[in-house]
Amino acid sequence: MVNIMIYLVRHAQTDFNKRGVIQARGNCDLNEKGLRQVKRLRYEISSLNFDICYCSPLLRTIETAFGLVGDRVFIEKDDRLLERFMGDLEGKDGKFYDSKKYWDYNLNCVDASVEGIQELFKRCSEFLNDVRGKYAGKDILIVSHAAVIRALHHLLLGTDLQNADLYYEIDNCSLEKLEI
Repeated sequence: MVNIMIYLVRHAQTDFNKRGVIQARGNCDLNEKGLRQVKRLRYEISSLNFDICYCSPLLRTIETAFGLVGDRVFIEKDDRLLERFMGDLEGKDGKFYDSKKYWDYNLNCVDASVEGIQELFKRCSEFLNDVRGKYAGKDILIVSHAAVIRALHHLLLGTDLQNADLYYEIDNCSLEKLEI
């Protein structure tokens, strides 16, 4: 089996991130700090040659992806990389978000119309299965959102979803390299 190198990047900072507001699928630009984060990471990854870049169709991920690879790499938008739907919590202060409850795979909580964790993992798994089928031996950059990056991380590592603490913090414009 030929391996695939996957590089996961969470989009750079927005004003919602800075203020601790749940933005989910809200469409907003990167702020000044976010633009600086992209420049820093672009420099760090300048020696890497990606075969394709996938990103969520939301503006903050498109801006991050384009800032990282410009026109050197084809950027393909994929709806399966959209941030988790946060329902009634969108636009509220992050203190209303209970990560233990919403990241419990067995509980699969959908309170406040939040997308169930099992649905998030399902769409991320479908995305990875497609990538595996198309890009054996390739290097792939994926620019998405915190929840999607978490789900992809656990799927790529083969985490036991029913018995693990799935939530962890992810910095804006952070990079993780995984091989599958």
